[in-house]
Amino acid sequence: MRNKGLIIALTLVVTALCAYFLFFTYVSRGVQQKAVAYATRNGKVDEGQRQHYLDSVWRAPVYGPFTYREVRQSELGLGLDLKGGMHVTLEVSPVEIVRAMSGNSKDAAFNKALENAQTAQKATPTTPFTTLFAQAYQQTSNGQPLARIFANTTNKSRNITINSSNEKVLAAIDKEVEEAIDRSFNILRTRVDKFGVNQPTIQRVKGTGRLQIELPGVDNPDRVRKLLQGQAKLEFWEVWNQNEIGPYLVALDKQLQAKSTVAKTAPVATLNMADTTAAAAKGDTTSLAAQLAKKAKLGKGAADSSATANQGGMLAKLFTMPGRLGVNLRDTARMNTILRSPEAKATLPPTLALLWNLKPTTIDKQEYLELIPVRKTRDGVAPMSGEVVSDARADIGQNGQPEVLMSMSPAGSRKWAKMTAANIGKQVAMVLDDYVVSAPVVQSEITGGGTSITGSFQIEDTQDLANQLKAGKLPAPTRIVEEAVVGPSLGREAINQGLYSSLAGVVIIMLFMAFYYGRAGIVADIALLFNIFLILGVLAQFGTALTLPGIAGLILVMGTSVDANVLIFERVREELDHGLGLSDAINKGYSRAFSAIFDSNVTTMLIAVILGFFGTGPVQSFAITLGIGVLTSFLSAVYVSRLIIEWMVKGNENHPMTFSTSISRNLFKNLNFDIVGKRKIAYTFSSVFIIIGFVLMYIQGGPNLGVDFKGGRAYVVDFNKAMVASDVADKIRPSFQDAGLEVKQFGSPDRLRITTGYLAEDESATADAKVAAALNQGLQQYSADAPQIKSTSKVGATIADDIKRTSVLSLGLTLLGIFIYVLFRFDKWQYSMAAVVALFHDALLVIAAFPIARLFGANYEMDQIFVAAVLTVIGFSMNDTVVIYDRIREYLRENPKLTFAQVVNPALNSTFSRTMITFTTVFLVVLVMYIFGGETLRSFSFAMIIGVIFGTYSSLFIATPIILDTYGKKEERERLAAGEDVSGLPGDAPKLSTTTV
Repeated sequence: MRNKGLIIALTLVVTALCAYFLFFTYVSRGVQQKAVAYATRNGKVDEGQRQHYLDSVWRAPVYGPFTYREVRQSELGLGLDLKGGMHVTLEVSPVEIVRAMSGNSKDAAFNKALENAQTAQKATPTTPFTTLFAQAYQQTSNGQPLARIFANTTNKSRNITINSSNEKVLAAIDKEVEEAIDRSFNILRTRVDKFGVNQPTIQRVKGTGRLQIELPGVDNPDRVRKLLQGQAKLEFWEVWNQNEIGPYLVALDKQLQAKSTVAKTAPVATLNMADTTAAAAKGDTTSLAAQLAKKAKLGKGAADSSATANQGGMLAKLFTMPGRLGVNLRDTARMNTILRSPEAKATLPPTLALLWNLKPTTIDKQEYLELIPVRKTRDGVAPMSGEVVSDARADIGQNGQPEVLMSMSPAGSRKWAKMTAANIGKQVAMVLDDYVVSAPVVQSEITGGGTSITGSFQIEDTQDLANQLKAGKLPAPTRIVEEAVVGPSLGREAINQGLYSSLAGVVIIMLFMAFYYGRAGIVADIALLFNIFLILGVLAQFGTALTLPGIAGLILVMGTSVDANVLIFERVREELDHGLGLSDAINKGYSRAFSAIFDSNVTTMLIAVILGFFGTGPVQSFAITLGIGVLTSFLSAVYVSRLIIEWMVKGNENHPMTFSTSISRNLFKNLNFDIVGKRKIAYTFSSVFIIIGFVLMYIQGGPNLGVDFKGGRAYVVDFNKAMVASDVADKIRPSFQDAGLEVKQFGSPDRLRITTGYLAEDESATADAKVAAALNQGLQQYSADAPQIKSTSKVGATIADDIKRTSVLSLGLTLLGIFIYVLFRFDKWQYSMAAVVALFHDALLVIAAFPIARLFGANYEMDQIFVAAVLTVIGFSMNDTVVIYDRIREYLRENPKLTFAQVVNPALNSTFSRTMITFTTVFLVVLVMYIFGGETLRSFSFAMIIGVIFGTYSSLFIATPIILDTYGKKEERERLAAGEDVSGLPGDAPKLSTTTV
């Protein structure tokens, strides 16, 4: 073996690094076990005590000089599906960025273009928003230049003038949008890092305005949503006096009553303006609320008065908060409707904005939300904004209540002193994202910039608020377009499922290799264990969390990694049969197998790279594990196993090293199947199977797409007894207004997965709450069965379209990449074409198998994991095909007088043993995954089972026969025309030269 010293040194370095990082994982697990022991009382773990222990050692040394924080950063982490937590995909809205660059233009054509662009992007999500906006503006403005809107003082630094071309303006907008996304990324990363969870991750999704965030272990999803979507737009406003706004509210109430009178054509009570104005003049909030709630007087006629004595105005009925201008929490939607009404816009001055307090107040067991009358400026720009904040931190005030202590820049301190001096005895509102967090009465001028923000805060609220203020204001609003919340109990189940399936897969492979190859098989088992060690160590080195799809990738790597040893050992056996000595046979076997191993690994790595680049979430995790596994498998199977075997037989030609057992020694010997002679039967079978599958799919209403591909929301719900999925679906369907609904068992009879398309197009937090409320309403019918929501997931319609597009693109790029690589390695386009046709055939067979399985009651979804399975099947099938191609090329080189048609069957027969052994190991592994891997991987493992079967079949009966029908027949005709003897038919077995020198 060449460069043996370098390989040994590399192996030792990689081994040491993996051991180093995995040791930190061991130390971290030990600390966590101590935390559990500390928090366990009477067999129950107090989560608060457990977290308190971990917090206490967070910066304390736990192993030598290493603190627990440093240990956690170096350990092999667990993903959300194994630990529980939250995955979020955020989209940064470019609309506000464009609007800000326009100087908040009121131009009708500009605002109409923004609306049209937003609508157009729903239909074409892949087109950049700025491009759609520019197109829409050309239509709404009758071809006016963009500079007419964007040549303003805001963009002076960007060198946009009234004469700038549309291209220059659009380039400036694109640059600002891109920079805003980068700023949002940095701000959110700061917020996430300070959130207090271990090993959070945040990354940009390439080519989009999206950010992916994972927070393992979080147990408060609402808090996360507020933290991530809160823009942190802090503003300081003056507040109207009550005596100033009283007349406006009375006038608005009269307008609303007049409208109601017209609508009902019946007398309605009115407020006594004199009484209300008089009370308002006193400047007392209580008096204002009381007067608005007074019974109205109609004037003349006691009968009329008594008839309506118990009636009040619309605002009077809503302003029910004792002592303040506020409404009951259940009435906030009605109040918002009033504030947005034409009457409110016509009656209330443009400088008056009634903003909600951030937190409700509980009075006499009723929750109320207060309205604060903020005095807006004509241009809508606050006297002070969050840019003046230089620092913020959570603290406990003198009264024992949580507060946020805020420091300001020198310029901000001067503005704040001036503002507070002008409002002594009055309120000043601190407004965060259009909600009032605090509206204190200024007692005196505040100098120095040090300010306390108080309110109805919990400790977590002040921590998050300080975090947001310190990280800065997001340059644009964000919205959650994809979300997954996994409960910790599901995580524990997933760990067990992954552990059992992994261990079972390892045991099966090791037993099979030892059973089939004897001592050499034991060496392969050692290399396999070393390979698993390397994969886990590399994952830890790069800070990549291990997920359930990652475990699937690990199991698959275990199955395919032995393929290299199978190739090598089969070659060694051939050389031993040709009479070579043990050492020479080993050297020759490793050398001659190298080409096929290298080609098969390159094609698998190509798939891993494409999945890693275009995939998201679980698919990306699978791809990372698969890619690492390809590299480590190559090292362990090709080099480490050789080092061990050469060390064992060194200087001893009579060493009892065996590459077979008594059972396998003569297995697959002297085969002479006419495989290509059955190709037409195979063509017919495949065509019929695919047609039946797609016809059934059409009859069933299309493919059974998962939430990933169609958008919507899914919930995993546990009950205390077995449930009938169809019955539950029928009972809860009315709660979702008869929108698309699917309910099915998820792993066990007492667990259901409920998927709905209700409000799928609406990605807002309000829609999330409505769907969750609908689910809870439907589940109330099963209150006796104790339903518990264990996990939730959401995929917006826009991101679902993107996932579909990238899935198709991934498949196309994979086939194109394989076509180019095979062409490069085997010189003839017919090889590439046959490989791609066979691989596309495999993908179609897997897809067709799903509706056929559905016909027999096995209802599996097609989602991102399914796409990963299809591409993995393509990789597996390509491995087989490349090995056969490699043997055909070898036979043609060593027997130049023979034609392709003459060597094709011998090549297929000579590689048949390797094909069947690899099929057996991988099939057993995916079968174990199907049985023990859990419901999350059921679709993946089913697709893999079908794919492994048909991938092996296509390598034998589709790929190589297609070359015979395209290139082989042509070659035979050309040789006949040249007068050569080509009497060997595909079914014959001509004598081949198999030189060993």
